[in-house]
Amino acid sequence: MLLRAAIILLIWGLLAFGALLIWFTHDMPRADAALTHQRRPSVTLQTAEGGPLANQGDLYGETLRLRDLPAHLPAALLAIEDRRFHQHFGLDLIGLARAAYANWNAGDVVQGGSTLTQQLAKNLFLSPARSTRRKVQEAIMALWLENRFTKDQLLEIYLNRVYLGGGAYGVDAAARLYFGVSARRLTLPQAAILAGLPQAPSRYSPRANPDGAMARARDVLAAMVATGAITSEQMERAVQEMAIPPRPSRNGGWFADWIFEDIPRAFPGSADLVIRTTLDPRWQNAVETRLAALLDQAGREAKVGQGAVVVLDANTGAVRAMAGGRDFRRSPFNRATDARRQPGSTFKAMVYLAALEHGASPFDQVADGPLTMGRWSPSNGHWRARGSITLDEAFAHSVNTSAVRVMQMGGGPRGVADVAMRLGVNGRFPRDASIALGTGEVTLIDLAAGYAAMVNGGRRVTPYGMQRVEAEGRTLPAPRTEPAQVISAEAAERMRNMMVSVVRGGTGRAAAIPGLVTGGKTGTTQDYRDAWFMGFVQTPSGPLVIGVWLGNDDNTGMDDVRGGTLPARLFREIIEAARTPGG
Repeated sequence: MLLRAAIILLIWGLLAFGALLIWFTHDMPRADAALTHQRRPSVTLQTAEGGPLANQGDLYGETLRLRDLPAHLPAALLAIEDRRFHQHFGLDLIGLARAAYANWNAGDVVQGGSTLTQQLAKNLFLSPARSTRRKVQEAIMALWLENRFTKDQLLEIYLNRVYLGGGAYGVDAAARLYFGVSARRLTLPQAAILAGLPQAPSRYSPRANPDGAMARARDVLAAMVATGAITSEQMERAVQEMAIPPRPSRNGGWFADWIFEDIPRAFPGSADLVIRTTLDPRWQNAVETRLAALLDQAGREAKVGQGAVVVLDANTGAVRAMAGGRDFRRSPFNRATDARRQPGSTFKAMVYLAALEHGASPFDQVADGPLTMGRWSPSNGHWRARGSITLDEAFAHSVNTSAVRVMQMGGGPRGVADVAMRLGVNGRFPRDASIALGTGEVTLIDLAAGYAAMVNGGRRVTPYGMQRVEAEGRTLPAPRTEPAQVISAEAAERMRNMMVSVVRGGTGRAAAIPGLVTGGKTGTTQDYRDAWFMGFVQTPSGPLVIGVWLGNDDNTGMDDVRGGTLPARLFREIIEAARTPGG
């Protein structure tokens, strides 16, 4: 009778256990999918020098074997995550008991009992949700993994798949992202930093929280001393050598976003891309530091809320630096590429170029006195009329009434708009004489491209940021439009000389740099809502166009900020910073 009851109880117990097991596992993913996974294609952007700039998607580096890695990397991981990895069978009962006691003693969850194999099961198959059901599934998966793979294989899979923040999966991707090296070359302090990330990749990210990352790494090193993986002397030396490389760029995000926007159209498909960009870290650093300093000091006093800068290779259209505002993290809107603002007198370059194409000369005379067209009478500000001046003088001193008369020499509003569009300056232009004073709307990057043609001999350039593209070992053609001759070399040379006159003795004198050939044009809109300086500098590698805009997003006026003041000064300071070693 007792035997029969025991048998019945055993049968019912097995049935209940089976039902419970089915309930826990019916929606589990297939365990044999451990080595097959779906991920988002990755895009890695590098600077012109090959340094890290930005990434998008899931980053996976080279798949490495344990023998390829420095011994201190897996040792660091096991010391901090699972010291009994080689002794347990996937579930560490001793570790679970120790964690349960520590948590009970503290009255809170202060220690986890999950093994590295359980973490691997969760990362490969399961969601991060905290529930009894998920923990049971995790344990079952861990047992299957231990049965299917050797300990070394499990460790290799973990090291190649673990998420380490910043979109990086695996130690090789993380080593390249944070330190710019292969995981094969990780030093002991670098390995400790990476080993400290699995617990909380965002909290201990070397990019977002370098102090927290190094504090966590010191805990890893202490754990390695406790396990005998390193000596106390090695720990002390590693702590002294520990450092987080600076972020490639604080505000280079505008440039990176500009590149990312074009990728789906230029490279449809799912291949991983590595793109060497045109961004020059030296110029980018000069733009960021000088713009930030101006906005925080003189700009604050003059009620300047925002600024944008573009540095463009005049011969090719390669963008060497870009800032779309004062702080990318607070406002990712790109004022260099997406904001349409009135260009003011910087647009007069198109007016004078149109006149030169119609046969005018910089030395021709033009009246500078009052002018009335219908009900409109443009003002000359503080300029005192002389009766007549040369076109070169009128351009250098930005005389409004002269610019309107020069517009009529160049075919009127339609002729000026035609010149602008031929140079790549696309915008909404008025059909009346006010076009001569820059009352249309343009973007900074388009205006910079237009100025490039006047500096490079008359060839239209299209701004671009990709110079080399690799897709899984294959080199792809980078999207680029070759420069095309759109104005005569003679007209371009005359405009270039007139821009030099602006800096030499006109409204742009604040942009002059002793020993360098510079030129440009100032621009200021009504009520000081916009202030511009569009200029060029001759460098040993060729001319660069640097476009500067200052203003406010809500279109409120600044305090007497004209193109020849802060924008021209910023142009000069950027060049001086880029010329200074380490500047």
